[in-house]
Amino acid sequence: MHRLARTGGTAELLRWLAGRGEGWAGIVGPDGTVLHAAARTAGAMVPDVAGLVAESANALAERGVQAYSVDTGEHTALLFPLGGFPLSVFPQGFFPQGVFPQGAGDPAVPVLAVVSPRPVAAGLATLLADVVLPLSLCLQAEILERKRRRVDLAESRGREAVLHLLMTGQLSIAQQVAGALRPRLPDPVRVCVVECSGDGRDEVARVCVDADGGRSWIVRCPVYARHLILVMPAEDAEGAGDAEDAEGAEGAGDAGDAGEKAPEPGAAPTDETVAARVGDCVVGVSEPVPLADTATGYRQAFHALAVARELPTRHARFGVSPDPALVVGPAGRRWADELLNPLLTHVPRRAQDPGSQELLATATSWLAFSSHATDHLKVHRNTLAARLRLIGDLLGLDLHRLADQAALDLALRVRATPAPACTPEVPSSAPPAPPAPYVSGTSTAADGLDAILCRPAVRDWADQQLAPVLGDQRLTPVLGAEETLRTWLRCEGRLGPAAAELGISVPGARKRLTRLETVLQRSLLRPPSARYDLWLALRSRDLAAARQ
Repeated sequence: MHRLARTGGTAELLRWLAGRGEGWAGIVGPDGTVLHAAARTAGAMVPDVAGLVAESANALAERGVQAYSVDTGEHTALLFPLGGFPLSVFPQGFFPQGVFPQGAGDPAVPVLAVVSPRPVAAGLATLLADVVLPLSLCLQAEILERKRRRVDLAESRGREAVLHLLMTGQLSIAQQVAGALRPRLPDPVRVCVVECSGDGRDEVARVCVDADGGRSWIVRCPVYARHLILVMPAEDAEGAGDAEDAEGAEGAGDAGDAGEKAPEPGAAPTDETVAARVGDCVVGVSEPVPLADTATGYRQAFHALAVARELPTRHARFGVSPDPALVVGPAGRRWADELLNPLLTHVPRRAQDPGSQELLATATSWLAFSSHATDHLKVHRNTLAARLRLIGDLLGLDLHRLADQAALDLALRVRATPAPACTPEVPSSAPPAPPAPYVSGTSTAADGLDAILCRPAVRDWADQQLAPVLGDQRLTPVLGAEETLRTWLRCEGRLGPAAAELGISVPGARKRLTRLETVLQRSLLRPPSARYDLWLALRSRDLAAARQ
């Protein structure tokens, strides 16, 4: 009996009782609802449990006894209240309100009911009396476990919501929501993406908490089932190399967060510790970024993750690379405002239709995660498709084309970048040359993108992005790197058409792009992808070459 209680719980105990009683065994709520049941055979007699419970409740209350039996023709029903169950143990709504039997001593106590053929086996009543306590404990433990899982799910969804608010730039709301959870949101931060194996996210999350003393904000990625996202204090990720840094990190903590502790002096950074302690995980880490730029940090960490997969240490940090939104200048901000204006000023015709903020969040999520945006936004794929059609119509863009996707992505990133961070205009004595036509041709506002890409600061950014591919080809460890990259982008980032145009197999094209990920230190095959930045960089170089 006790072995079954420890290993099988309520279900195994009831199955064992049904076998010993050669009939039916179940746990019945005070309203007659069968909560758990088991039968020796498929044709075992199932009693009128509602009537039995009402009758037994009256008898128990009137006679003051601890058990009740009643003959029902060829069968005998034995009923034992499962004591020790206050009403607060059960979750709200577990029992219907107002249906408790009249005269019951405690309306919240469920009943063990066993229906056995007559004559009842010798010792069955004594056995049932002995099983009441372990069965009560098992049922109570299972109820508490279900409540714990609901609490864990609510906390996980809350953390996911905070991350979503950070990714969409709603910093103040994110901090308000995060105030009910621990730890507090750090600022500045490093974003870390940990790729786990199989179903190991929970175990890796425990390792992360142990490694950094609970100072990181840990979120199970809603898009990739094997990813954990850590928003870490930037000073912790740098490591606690000296006592002064350690004291500063400790002072940055919140005294009310009892589960947090500062890293010890000389301790390895959290991301390196996780990569070393979990032998089958891969870790990518961003540069230090302000909390408001969490979305940028996530993209950087995801690109670093693509590099880490090819390294024996399974760990990589994002290489220094400016964001294109920082080099477009005031003219770029004006272009972005003009392009996005129809979306920013959109007023839905019906109350249930998405507004401008919801459409902006949809566009940002889709550009980052492609079809996985349905998991990120928690919407149906048809809803996502309808919103994208509306966004394309409002902006005059063909979102099936990589050129228009890159234009929209740049505009959204420029809008999310503080204006003083943008590179100022540099006066030039040379008269500007007319830009080449915008390759998409679907948007008047997007036509100004070529003028932005001709800025000297943007050209310098493009040269830096493409240097590993377009530099000395003898040093690039990928056969036909430039041709592969240009063909892949020309085919809208689709692997099959690019392989056909290159005259190689799809696995061969994938292998080339995987090696390019290591060379460029950017993710190409899985979103968030660097294809928008690479398209913009190649377009900038081509425009510069056309003007010479």
